[in-house]
Amino acid sequence: MRFLRVEAMAGVVLLLSTLVALVLSNTAWSEQFLAFWEMHAGLTLGGIEFSRSLKHWVNDGLMTLFFFVIALELKRELVLGELRNPRMAALPVAAALGGMVVPAGLFLLLVGGGPGASGWGTVMSTDTAFVIGCLAILGSRIPQSLRLFLLSLAIFDDIGAILVVAIGYGGDLNWNAIGLVAVGLAVVAGIARLGIRSIPVYFAIGGCIWLAFDASGIHATLAGVILGLMTPARSWVSDTRLHAIFDRVVAYPPGDHWSGDKVARRDLRQAGVAAREALSPIERLEFALHPWVAFTIMPLFALANAGVPIAAASFDHTLTTAIFAALVVGKPVGVVLFSFLAVKLRAGILPGELSWGLLIAGSLLTGIGFTMALFIAELAFDSVLLDSVKLGVMGASVISAAAGFLALVWLTSSSRQERHKQPAVPPSRQW
Repeated sequence: MRFLRVEAMAGVVLLLSTLVALVLSNTAWSEQFLAFWEMHAGLTLGGIEFSRSLKHWVNDGLMTLFFFVIALELKRELVLGELRNPRMAALPVAAALGGMVVPAGLFLLLVGGGPGASGWGTVMSTDTAFVIGCLAILGSRIPQSLRLFLLSLAIFDDIGAILVVAIGYGGDLNWNAIGLVAVGLAVVAGIARLGIRSIPVYFAIGGCIWLAFDASGIHATLAGVILGLMTPARSWVSDTRLHAIFDRVVAYPPGDHWSGDKVARRDLRQAGVAAREALSPIERLEFALHPWVAFTIMPLFALANAGVPIAAASFDHTLTTAIFAALVVGKPVGVVLFSFLAVKLRAGILPGELSWGLLIAGSLLTGIGFTMALFIAELAFDSVLLDSVKLGVMGASVISAAAGFLALVWLTSSSRQERHKQPAVPPSRQW
């Protein structure tokens, strides 16, 4: 899967960017580095000023594309991938729900009514790139079903987290702007039904929808989720039509048929359009945007948000401990508990090659909450508490990554030795 390969490489780049941010924020350049992301940039037209800090443009603007790509991958899996089976999709959905509810509850239990209690959404999501990066290091030792389970879980809880952001961490609602959002979405649906395929047109309308969301009091990144889920998952040109067009081009004998205003040239151009449109809009957009998101937007996000001046900061130990425990303990407990309930209630099914041992070991990785945790933390916490939260998030991410990786190494090594000792299970007995 191309998405998994890109995410695995993105995990390395994201880690390097995080280390750079940590180093720069704890050196003599700390003040300049942190001040850089607070610089304002924007447009001024007469008396109208539209200006935001660079961190705001990264977190609310560029991250919209991150959520757009996440929504594209989710819809592709639900419509075209292995999650087309509702019971197969129900397992990661239940796991994601448990991975949001349990850590949020544990966080509130530990914090109580203290400062930062409103930041419960910080511990709800899993960092897709880091999780897939950990699995990529293990290579073929990890079954594909575990990769798909953790990828789907991370995508579902990212979607859940951004809905929490939109509802729980927005501002006062502007109903006129919300009306413009509805009009913009209706326009997108209408021109799609009319057969308009120009991607620049959709991006222009999407930009207007983002501006309306930004003014509405609902977090603007929700625009990326909605537009991603609205993107068509079926190709414009069927396989039968594509073969017919290519057969017509191939039928020409060797020679100079392609220059001038000839029928052969028109057939060749039609074949080029058909080859492009044979891929669904979801696949085309994912291929085009995913590398940019993985290797540009995510590193910029890490540079803008991961800087913690440790020596100069004052930490709230209760808050840091609550964040740490919710991610390291609450996430895997919630994932395993809700997965178990889904299977026992026959709402979901456990793939044959995915054992409960592998699922439990893999669930330890879900405590890596880096990207979305920092994203929500910027919205939910006062600046005086933010360094405490970042320390808890990054500490939990390191411990979760180490625990999950070591557990999977030990389990796959043990499983491999037992398989060599025991006779193979006949195909008729496999799930």
